[in-house]
Parts: sequence; C-alpha cells; structure tokens
Amino acid sequence: GDRNVHDLDGARRYMEEGPRALYARLGFGLYCVTAKDGMPLGMCGLIKRDTLEDVDLGFAFLARHHGHGYAREAAAATLEHARRDHGLTRLAAITDPDNARSIHLLESLGFRYVETRSLAPGQPLSRCFLWQA
Repeated sequence: GDRNVHDLDGARRYMEEGPRALYARLGFGLYCVTAKDGMPLGMCGLIKRDTLEDVDLGFAFLARHHGHGYAREAAAATLEHARRDHGLTRLAAITDPDNARSIHLLESLGFRYVETRSLAPGQPLSRCFLWQA
C-alpha cells in the first residue's frame, strides 16, 4: 500500500514509527523477503492494527515478482512462525476486494472470509479473513 513515502527522510520516519515501533512493542513485525542471492522481493510478516481485534498476516511484493510463489512460501512460513514462536493460534488478514490473487492465496492457506468492511472512516473497503490453527 501507499504509505506516502517519497524521500529518504520519509522512509526513515515510516520505519521508526511503523515496523520498528511494532517490534519494540510486540516482538514481531514485517520481514524483508529476499531471493537466495539477497535481492529484495517484498515483505511479509505479522502486524497489529488498532482497527482489527487480531494480529494479522501482511504481505506485499514488487509487481515483477508476482506469480512465482514467493508470497505463498513467505506467508506459510509466517503462519508457522506466529504459531510456534508467538503462540498465536488465530490471525486475521485483509485485502482489497478485487485482489483475486491475494484472496486465493489466503483461502489456500486456510483463511476463511468473514466480512467486507472499511477499517476506518473514509478508508476503502477491505475483505477480512480469519485463520485458526
């Protein structure tokens, strides 16, 4: 998603206020997903949003890396990490209602559709899913 980051200072601010703050507060967050040669492909991990009751699985990959199975591999590993290392047996996931690939991926990992709603006033609709170990 667009985090309104347009320069290096904005990127630093986003990292401090977002992912690093989440790690400091809860001990988990987003991970950089890389190819075997170290090239960044995208990110995947655990997020806790104020607008959701549960911790959620989040992932985003650069468009040129879509369709290669990276999101599936990273998301499956993140589910195992959530259960094994953080004792989480229930996770949420959200996606754009028109993102058929993400919806299919979530369902193939055992998430079930719960509802479509806006997570905050003025925000676009999201499809909400739930996974239980």
